[in-house]
Amino acid sequence: MSNIPETGRTRRVTIRLVVLQILVLSLLATLGGRLWYLQIRNAKEYTAKATGNHIREVVEPAVRGEILDASGRILAGNETRLVVSVSRTSLLQQKDGGKAVLGRLAEVLGMPAKDVQEKVRLCDAKTPQPCWNGSPYQPIPVTKEATTQQAMQIMERREDFPGVTAQPTAVRRYTGAEGANMAQVLGYLSPVTDDEVSKTADKTGLDRYLPADQIGRAGLESVYDRDLRGTAGITKLEVDNLGRVIGNAGTVSPQTGNNLVTSIDARVQKVVEDNLAQAMSDARNTFDKVTNRNYEADSGAAVVMDVHTGRIIAMASAPTYDPNLWVGGISGKDYQSLTSKDSNFPLLNRAIQGQSAPGSTFKVVSTTAAVQAGYSLDGTYPCPKAMTIGGREFKNFESESFGSISLEKALEVSCDTVFYGLAYDQWMKDGGIKPKKDPADWFFKTAHEFGLGAKTGIDLPSEVPGRVPDRQWKQSFYDNNKDAWCAQAQKGGNSFSDQIAKENCVDGYQMRAGDAVNYAIGQGDTLVTPVQMARIYSALANGGTFYRPTVAKAVISPSGDLVREIAPHADAKFPGDQKLLSYIDQATAGVITSGTAAWKFNGWPQDKIALHAKTGTAEVEGKQTTSWLDTYSKDYAIVMTISQGGTGSGGSGDAIRRIYQALYGVDDKGNIDNGKALLPTPQADLPKFNPDGTAIIKPAAYTVDPAQGSVAPAPAPAAAPALAPAPALTPVPALAPAAAAAPAPSDAAAAVAWDPSATFLDPAPPAGSPAPYTAVDTALEPTNRQGRGRA
Repeated sequence: MSNIPETGRTRRVTIRLVVLQILVLSLLATLGGRLWYLQIRNAKEYTAKATGNHIREVVEPAVRGEILDASGRILAGNETRLVVSVSRTSLLQQKDGGKAVLGRLAEVLGMPAKDVQEKVRLCDAKTPQPCWNGSPYQPIPVTKEATTQQAMQIMERREDFPGVTAQPTAVRRYTGAEGANMAQVLGYLSPVTDDEVSKTADKTGLDRYLPADQIGRAGLESVYDRDLRGTAGITKLEVDNLGRVIGNAGTVSPQTGNNLVTSIDARVQKVVEDNLAQAMSDARNTFDKVTNRNYEADSGAAVVMDVHTGRIIAMASAPTYDPNLWVGGISGKDYQSLTSKDSNFPLLNRAIQGQSAPGSTFKVVSTTAAVQAGYSLDGTYPCPKAMTIGGREFKNFESESFGSISLEKALEVSCDTVFYGLAYDQWMKDGGIKPKKDPADWFFKTAHEFGLGAKTGIDLPSEVPGRVPDRQWKQSFYDNNKDAWCAQAQKGGNSFSDQIAKENCVDGYQMRAGDAVNYAIGQGDTLVTPVQMARIYSALANGGTFYRPTVAKAVISPSGDLVREIAPHADAKFPGDQKLLSYIDQATAGVITSGTAAWKFNGWPQDKIALHAKTGTAEVEGKQTTSWLDTYSKDYAIVMTISQGGTGSGGSGDAIRRIYQALYGVDDKGNIDNGKALLPTPQADLPKFNPDGTAIIKPAAYTVDPAQGSVAPAPAPAAAPALAPAPALTPVPALAPAAAAAPAPSDAAAAVAWDPSATFLDPAPPAGSPAPYTAVDTALEPTNRQGRGRA
């Protein structure tokens, strides 16, 4: 009898068929589930994606907002240029791929055909610059410097140039208003990167970067980029599966960016820049008896601050550069010149990024610390010519001795040994080399209360904090450098740095007596920035309020309406009382009338426009002295520093006096003409605007004529000044000798005539001078531990 079923299939075959059926049904169920997922559950999402696959975006950049000075003068604006662009979509529709069109275009523009072809090719991993890294559907600019004649030839022969357009386009322009440079303050633009575009692809509005966007990379352009940038227009094109345009899916018009009003006064900015350049030129022609060569004066900075608000009226940094180098993309050659060692790094804003020891300008902090520690304002303190501390002799400048003097006199004549004694006495009270568990550390604590060792919060990027070398810093610095010090010590050298390495290898974490006394006169490891010192001296002027420095005052719409005001912000109060403030105020006035700055301010109308000052000459290991002069009036604080520029008053005195003369309308003999004053009081109000959004510039009665060294009547300005190339910076002549001038200190050089070849754009010291700073040195200057903080 057979076991074969009637179907003719064995049991094994049946099982296989069943398994096959189950498998087929499972696949069908999976397919059905997937179809349901795609077409029903996520239908909207995938419909949108499918639609997006045949939509391409063409971006029309927004016109960037303008940056204005306090009166409405355009500092950074836009100028119209003829831009010739090519559409790749139209080129690809030509039989030869557009090769003939590009050849004719190159001939009209006077460019090599190869250059034109390279500009319109698309960038990828294998294609070097130049190439186009934006959307292939975006018109690609070939030149932004087309002439009117070239544009007319292209537009009149449209049949010869299909896909080629020539139209006016707004391009960034840094105007050099009133001759002011302001490169580091304004900043610059550059195109967004592919990475920035991809990271913001899923965002909208200002949060999304588009391939054609230019964004701020430095200065105000960077900090207020969202306000200035505007919103780009987008045209959505429908394309087929071959990428050919078949229709228009909608257009969104671009929106112009807002304008930014600053507290900068372009006229004052010009005066500050020129006088900083003059001071550096004078220093380079002044002999340094210590090093037996002329001063290098390799860099400098100056700040003018409104003492009642913290707003910046002017900020200069040298060396500098032309910010228009960045417009349209900076060339490799120009970028190399801005970042090479020989240029001394002009991209740095030394007003907020240049750190150095403050020298004797720091003594207002030390005076406050001493009073807080319990030392009397009515007491007298010995000012010998030298002191021996920890086996080392610490000298007064030129070994001068003033006997027993008050703290006021110590500030006026800048007696180092008074502050050595106070700091050493306080160091001993804190336990000396074996400190108490909780030392008072008044001198370090007070510096922190003055805002040192921390960023001021100014609305400019990349500010540095400076340094207060307290016990915490000493320990951290030792932990990070112990191995290097010990390795250097083992080599057995006898140089100054070798001796320091030997000491630090053993106990570099300790706060030694020498550290304490050097710190008290603004030497040692202390580092400050010019803007920090301007804020400190502003607080002394305004009654004790530390304001946060700001450059921007308000954001204004393109039509001239207020979007938001940027109000002054008080961060802290002076740590002492009003009696101490008045005491320091009187002492710093004495610096002008009979102290270390008197020889530069002889004949100044002190009874009508009271000035206050503190000079400082900071010693830096391996370099010439750094000039510091920190000053204030009832309206302004003005700080200037020049690296390797000589003494405080000798290097910066003439320049700061000329700035005050321009502000208040004072001539060389001390006569005041209020009608000739550039800015006798800070400008509080915002500028007024016309209905079209252009600022209404109030005519100035007088303007400074640097070429003649006088104040001349100002021409009546137009309501809305047109943009024009920045005029060349003009030097300021030296001050005329004042009648019965006070004699200069023994180390001061005679006045030097203006060097016509020196301008604010000078990139470096004279040829043949020692090599300038490295990038690290520029940002952080090591000081001489045995320095004396000369005044």
